[in-house]
Amino acid sequence: MRLLIMGAPGAGKGTQAALIKEEYKIAHISTGDMFRAAIKNQTPTGIEAKGYIDKGQLVPDSTTIKLVKERLMEEDCKNGFLLDGFPRNTAQAEALDEMLKEVGIKLDAVVNVDVADEFLIDRITGRRTCLACGASFHVTSKKPLKEGICDICGAELVQRKDDCEETIKSRLQVYHGQTAPVIEYFSKQGIVKNIPGVGDINEIFANIKKALGDL
Repeated sequence: MRLLIMGAPGAGKGTQAALIKEEYKIAHISTGDMFRAAIKNQTPTGIEAKGYIDKGQLVPDSTTIKLVKERLMEEDCKNGFLLDGFPRNTAQAEALDEMLKEVGIKLDAVVNVDVADEFLIDRITGRRTCLACGASFHVTSKKPLKEGICDICGAELVQRKDDCEETIKSRLQVYHGQTAPVIEYFSKQGIVKNIPGVGDINEIFANIKKALGDL
């Protein structure tokens, strides 16, 4: 099975991606992990990407696409894959289609974990993180036993800068402007599965499995 997972920041696609990987025994291809591995292994494309990153520049689409193509040719992708974090815009989506045509494969489905912005803002701004051990809590859905104190190590809980309302609104604006059109692009191919992303994690995953059941 060859899949792409999408969702706005905080939609929970990372959690669902891990469940999909385990259920279908396919490679989970996260753009961030892919870049880090290529740079660490000093592949030609990894070295090329590092050159841009070291200069504080965005890695161009052409380099990212080469990296994705290299990754899809690896042995663990023969049984299928789950792309996560790519494509981020319609130009990358078109390039992905061309790349897959070249190697004679196609996407089976795009899983879109769909959550309204208002819910995402509430979900993310309510997060509290322990800087000592990394444990995560929430002011309403996962309260610590003692307010502001980590249950695990007793250190102070804080709201990360990335989790403040101004930052998440900015990230959502970027998502809707650049990444959401990718969903529209693949919708025209009839392969998008829109999955409501609010509720119990296992119920959301059950809906994903149901949507993928006819593939």
